[in-house]
Amino acid sequence: MGLFIPNPGTIFWMVIIFGIVLFILKKFAWKPILSALKDREESIAKALNSAEQARKEVEGLKEGNEKIIAEARIEKDIIIKEAINIKEKIIDEAKEKARLETEKNIEQARQQIQAEKTAAVNDIKKQVAELSVMIAEKVIKKELGNNGEQEKLVNGLVDDIKLN
Repeated sequence: MGLFIPNPGTIFWMVIIFGIVLFILKKFAWKPILSALKDREESIAKALNSAEQARKEVEGLKEGNEKIIAEARIEKDIIIKEAINIKEKIIDEAKEKARLETEKNIEQARQQIQAEKTAAVNDIKKQVAELSVMIAEKVIKKELGNNGEQEKLVNGLVDDIKLN
């Protein structure tokens, strides 16, 4: 049991050594340790503040990004609608242009057909007139083969002219 009961001399020297160590620590180490702890506490507080600010900034950026994305979607929808309207307008214009071109081609075809029909009718009239003249010429040659008949025909025509 002697190990557990302290000797009064040992206690005295322990208190003196403890006091010297405490004095040396207080004189030389306590202020630097406390200032290092204070600096560490301040740097941790600054880091926490900057982390909080960064978190707030990230939230703000996230909200800003969501707004930008929403605006981009709205703008995309508007652009798509405009593109569809432009496409429909171009298609309608192309259809109208094709319709007008078709009508123009049909009218030109009608005019060409009418012109060819008129030319054909005139050609037929000309050919009929030539045939009539040839037939009349042959008939007159046959009828007026001698001079007596020619004088008789001329006198008949002169009498018709006098009556008119």
